Amino acid sequence: MTLAKNMQVPLLLDLYGEMLTEKQRDFLDLYYNEDLSLSEIAENEGITRQGVRDAIKRAETQLFDMESKLRFRERFDDLVKGLDEISKCADEIFNYNLNHSLSREINENSARIKSLAEYLSEV
Repeated sequence: MTLAKNMQVPLLLDLYGEMLTEKQRDFLDLYYNEDLSLSEIAENEGITRQGVRDAIKRAETQLFDMESKLRFRERFDDLVKGLDEISKCADEIFNYNLNHSLSREINENSARIKSLAEYLSEV
């Protein structure tokens, strides 16, 4: 019985991991971020492969339940899209200014807007 990896879990773990038990966080981290197999985790922890699988499934269920109630990932995705749009608009303002009015202040402000949007998207 293989456990298929859900690639949404690492982001949900970043968002909600502190709400899980330490053991649940550790198992998810080892499985998703360190790419250890269920058998490797079980051997390292001194429990059965099935025990690791069950713990991971329970932790995944908790993460998805939290997301369905709190929607942080959905909001994060919206924020990233908005920051991308802000960055594109700053580029358009910069290019328009370059081709039309050549205002140093507009260039500086559009560069600052783009820089802030990029910084916030990395946070």
